Amino acid sequence: MRFRTVSSPHVTRTPGVGAIMRQVLYALVPGTAALVWYFGWGTLINLGIAVAAAVGFEALMLVIRRRPVQPALSDYSAVVTAWLLAIAIPPLSPWWLTVLGVFFAIVVAKQLYGGLGYNPFNPAMVGYVVLLISFPREMTTWLPVQSLAAHHFDLLQTAQIIFTGTPLHGLGWDAVSGATPLDQVKTQLGLGHTISEIRKNSLFGDFGGKGWEWIANWYFLGGVWLLYKRIITWQIPTAMLLSLGLLAGVFFLYDPDAFASPAFHIFSGGAMLGAFFIATDPVTASTTPRGQLIYGAGIGILTFVIRTWGGYPDAIAFAVLLMNMAAPTIDYYTQPRVFGHGGRE
Repeated sequence: MRFRTVSSPHVTRTPGVGAIMRQVLYALVPGTAALVWYFGWGTLINLGIAVAAAVGFEALMLVIRRRPVQPALSDYSAVVTAWLLAIAIPPLSPWWLTVLGVFFAIVVAKQLYGGLGYNPFNPAMVGYVVLLISFPREMTTWLPVQSLAAHHFDLLQTAQIIFTGTPLHGLGWDAVSGATPLDQVKTQLGLGHTISEIRKNSLFGDFGGKGWEWIANWYFLGGVWLLYKRIITWQIPTAMLLSLGLLAGVFFLYDPDAFASPAFHIFSGGAMLGAFFIATDPVTASTTPRGQLIYGAGIGILTFVIRTWGGYPDAIAFAVLLMNMAAPTIDYYTQPRVFGHGGRE
């Protein structure tokens, strides 16, 4: 029998940062296209504004820090940060809101810490949380899905709204915006309604929010692509979604009229996007296999706790940033044992 022989070196090459970031961008395309399909052109315009601002801020900071500009820009990390922020904010957000969020993400959360690889917190989520806390009205003005919307805007009208900050034809924001399914559940539960009553609203689909559940499916497909290409590992998304689903399942079984189902939690809001694209950030997440399981489970648990008893209907950004703080400690206590040596000293 002839055996296949391979010449040295036998160590496989790992993809560079640019190649990894390109795969992440490819994987984001289906979910982003679904967002545009269900919520109109606003997401696409926000994406253009965010990417332009991110590249501009990144180049400016690199010049100020006297670092080479071209290598940092060509790794696409600023584009990925801008993309994640752009698809997390409402589609008709004013342009300055997007630019401000990108400023905090790129300048404050990334470059002031030393650039890519030195930032302890996920830059996109830092920008998102700053906007959510500082401008709650603008950040909660989501459109209803196209099938439920009373007004539809074409590309030009959408751009006009984003750059002027006011709806067209004298319409108020109340006339064009609507609550998200997570908003609706939180608000109506606070008013004493049951989940059965709340789900009669047309905002809800088969198991999640109408439209949101399909957007989550496309993010899941993108996540599977990242797993297939070995850009991310299974530990963090699996642990996050399982912990969120199991915790939601326990409370749902305890009182199905007071707690939403596990499927609703997983297929509404940013759970699927967070599991595959945000929590798996290689810089700010835990790096050991056991640590990634703990890290992902922590995000899932915190998401459920904040959604259920906290002040915000979606909680992915807060949960990720809180677990970013815990990641170094988790890594320290979960280092794998080196073969031939004892345990951690």
